Amino acid sequence: MTTPQDLFLVSLDIPREQPVEQGDLSLALAGAELVDLLGARALTLHDGRIVPGPVLTTGDRLLDEAGAALVRTEPYETVEDWLWRRGQGLATAYRDVLEAEGQLTGRRRRRFALRDRDDPEADTPARRHAADRWWAHEPVLAGLASTLRIPDDRPAAPEPEDEAVVTVLVAVGDAVTELEAVRERRRIENVAFDNIWRAP
Repeated sequence: MTTPQDLFLVSLDIPREQPVEQGDLSLALAGAELVDLLGARALTLHDGRIVPGPVLTTGDRLLDEAGAALVRTEPYETVEDWLWRRGQGLATAYRDVLEAEGQLTGRRRRRFALRDRDDPEADTPARRHAADRWWAHEPVLAGLASTLRIPDDRPAAPEPEDEAVVTVLVAVGDAVTELEAVRERRRIENVAFDNIWRAP
């Protein structure tokens, strides 16, 4: 399993009052792909830009698609630009793949805890892997989950030791914050527009 798959399942399975915004999740999944590609040495970061390495086959279709989508001409792409470009609809893509592989058991579930191993709907290899990684408090997964405000009352996980990974996590946090600001502006504009039409 990959970090994006684990993150997607954690976003579904950890109870919270409101589901994770799909736009936020898509940005975080694009960041998770970068982390896994960094780990596979399919890319490096230089001054905030993604420098592609050799095209690798990871065995995961979406991760291979991500590697193939890297910009391979200078000045290369910034991490921020990658998140916005690759993140378009990425949450839906991961959902579709996991459903097709039978890892979601054909029914989306948002309200059970990953620790509930007695729930047969939760008992898939992918969900067990995500649960194990979540409860191990793995720093990358914990960092991405924190960016999405997924509840976790444990002490904060240590930062990853790899500086490039930290750069990606910071960029994901900034992008999610920016997207929330855009949503808030739209809400304010819509309220103002409604008030104009309601005015006597």
